[in-house]
Amino acid sequence: MNAHRGRMVSGGRIQVPAEVRRILGMADGDPIIMEVVDDELRIRSYSASIRRIQAMLREFVPAGVSLSDELIADRRREAENE
Repeated sequence: MNAHRGRMVSGGRIQVPAEVRRILGMADGDPIIMEVVDDELRIRSYSASIRRIQAMLREFVPAGVSLSDELIADRRREAENE
């Protein structure tokens, strides 16, 4: 288990050890996501959350398909029909 000791400080703030911030690639002021799961607090960076979502969605997109290119093409077709 990769456990690290932190501290609850005044105002309910959580003090995250420097080593944990380094491992997670977090810096002062970075936005984070906090989630309570089964009585545990899970903290991750926004960038980690985005990577996780992209990985989940990737399995639904065929290889070689660009959803952004398809969206742009759809919008252009709609504009032509107006």
